[in-house]
Amino acid sequence: MSRIKDEDDRIDNKVYEHRVLRHLSQAQLAEAVGVSKQTILVMEKGNYSPSLMLAFRLADYFGVEITDLFTYRKGDK
Repeated sequence: MSRIKDEDDRIDNKVYEHRVLRHLSQAQLAEAVGVSKQTILVMEKGNYSPSLMLAFRLADYFGVEITDLFTYRKGDK
């Protein structure tokens, strides 16, 4: 199995915006979706792309489509 890695590609997210609109702390959101507060922190900063399962759990929790939370951005090459 080969892996494709392009360091210029990224996943943008709107987790912070959805969390703040619902007046949730990072700890509250983390507990609700079964991860650590640190995971939410680094995801909101754009330093972590969640697993597909976590992305779906977050979308389900917020009641939105996964594409409302996450956007793939291809690097300029």
